[in-house]
Amino acid sequence: MSVVRLEGAIRRYDWGSPTAIPELLGVEPDGRPVAELWFGAHPDDPSPAPDHGSTLDAIIAADPVGALGPAVISRFGERLPFLLKVLAADRALSIQVHPALEQARDGFAAEDRAGVPRDAPNRNYRDPNHKPELLCALTPFEALCGFRPVAETRDLLAELALPELDFLTTALGAADPLRAAFTAVLEHPDPATLVGALVRAATRLGRHSDLARVVELTSDDYPGDIGVVLALLLNHVRLEPGEAIYLGAGNVHAYLHGTGVEIMANSDNVLRCGLTSKHVDVPELLRITDFRELREPRWPATNGVFAVPVPDFRLLPFDVSAVEGQVTLGHDEPWIVLCTEGTVAVGGEVLTPGSAAFVPAGDEAVPVEGRGTVFAAAAGVMDPVADA
Repeated sequence: MSVVRLEGAIRRYDWGSPTAIPELLGVEPDGRPVAELWFGAHPDDPSPAPDHGSTLDAIIAADPVGALGPAVISRFGERLPFLLKVLAADRALSIQVHPALEQARDGFAAEDRAGVPRDAPNRNYRDPNHKPELLCALTPFEALCGFRPVAETRDLLAELALPELDFLTTALGAADPLRAAFTAVLEHPDPATLVGALVRAATRLGRHSDLARVVELTSDDYPGDIGVVLALLLNHVRLEPGEAIYLGAGNVHAYLHGTGVEIMANSDNVLRCGLTSKHVDVPELLRITDFRELREPRWPATNGVFAVPVPDFRLLPFDVSAVEGQVTLGHDEPWIVLCTEGTVAVGGEVLTPGSAAFVPAGDEAVPVEGRGTVFAAAAGVMDPVADA
């Protein structure tokens, strides 16, 4: 099987940027938001392969061994285990959590037994897979990622000095402080009062002035939503281009603004808790959330590779023209190579920004040549372990 050129599947959501992805593709914006550009074989929106008159999922199904190789099939079955995206957020996404693999399998089976339709708006588990994900910034990117250390949140609350938030200070003194505080916010009987008080106070913050930015972004997009208060408990991260965050099972997070390349396991399991009008299941959310402090939200690359503690994916960004000698992709495994800048050729298929190539498993390494930046995605190199 030869290299297959791919086009991205466009996904339009209200939070998307009307300009970022069209500019990447070199097309005129039409004023509508474009949130994501998908590259993969996800059944909801598989990538078109125009030269083959087909889509990537159909190409893989026609020759799974040739496309994926025996090693990937033995680990994941006859499916591509990851989905690669360009994501462009002009507004805040929902504050959310993803389940671990065992939690997803159990939850999916339980909802099936209960007869909850798989497309029901109150369904938590759309499939039996986990959804770890990593985002690498293409532009300055803002996000909420994991719980801020408790001591820092106490200092923040002291600086705010809001009587409406005294309950939160009390909760942070509990034996399990982050669980207690998170629960207290989600179950508060008058969220609108809390949000109003926080919005008024945020502009007078001193050394915690980054919170004013978070409150502005979230409250403008979701007036009165309890997610504005939940943001008090979370790390506010500003990524520069090339920096990344990893969102493992149980990590409470939300993307706020910016454009990045995202890679994730093939799943649609999301439990939301704020900045949303969609279904919220507080008991299930509390069951799967990881209530540990996250002192460093950024996820470093190792030898140029973003490797994560799950087997579904790894991501390798690099400047083709800056690498000495010819770049080749290893054989015996499938790759998706996304071009974000310049012009590159992958096994003879020429890519420009916003286009990609599927490199099937094969006996020979495939060259990547030209002048430009690419993100090469493949399955992880480690054995399956518990989600981290």
